[in-house]
Amino acid sequence: MNKVVKNVLLVTHPTRPEAISTANELTKLITDKQINVFATIKTAGANDFKSTDQIDLAVVLGGDGTMLRAAEIFRGRQVPILGINLGHVGFLAEIERPSLTEIVDAITSGTFSIEERMSLNYQLLRAGKVVESGWALNEVLVERNDHQMIDLFVQIDHRPLSRWWCDSVICATPTGSTAYAYSAGGPVVWPEVDALVLLPLAAHALFSRPMVVSPNSEIAIDLESDSADLNADGIRRTKLQKNDRVVLTSDKEDVLLAHIKPATFTDRIVAKFKLPVEGWRGE
Repeated sequence: MNKVVKNVLLVTHPTRPEAISTANELTKLITDKQINVFATIKTAGANDFKSTDQIDLAVVLGGDGTMLRAAEIFRGRQVPILGINLGHVGFLAEIERPSLTEIVDAITSGTFSIEERMSLNYQLLRAGKVVESGWALNEVLVERNDHQMIDLFVQIDHRPLSRWWCDSVICATPTGSTAYAYSAGGPVVWPEVDALVLLPLAAHALFSRPMVVSPNSEIAIDLESDSADLNADGIRRTKLQKNDRVVLTSDKEDVLLAHIKPATFTDRIVAKFKLPVEGWRGE
């Protein structure tokens, strides 16, 4: 069943010239089809976006960082997010940049596919009370905030796992497994897999291997150093105090990603990392 789109939001990278010019072109083409266009930055022909506006589809012009900001805007609203690749290949946007005509045709006909991506929930407990909660699409880090390493004690499902003297501990979703967790030596997890990735960074410990954890598990990280930071997707940061506990679970609410052109996750990995597949003869 095709989706009916009446209101589109353009989430545009504010400093990238190509993104801004594309937003201007796209606005004219979409409004010519009698579809309302809203924009996060000043765009000719588009309405200024307000959080109360009813949106059917978000189109992101930028990189994965702009995609994360769009996911933040539509948290709790179940709005599909279509990412248009304007530079280096990311894991959230289209692999091959579609033409503006293809984008407009997909919007007007509603013939885009929707993919659900797991998100991560966190709670910060201080003296046994929840003082902050939030979410992440990629990862949550408990990380050092100065030159000193931090002392962390980790539990899974209310059972002790290990104490790590380290730079940080990363908990990532399958989407985040190709971001910071990948750079830290974690495994690549297919988006369809329901799992969490847990790994310490630069740990002084006999056991510090990356782990793939059940999505039904609860991960608790206790800070035994004087201070550290909680970092969610590089967007939300919170100062931690000694004896704080960060509790991590999979979130019940998925992020919806829209795609115009079909592509498997294998295709995305090959494109992103420029893997050597020359000579492949097909099935």
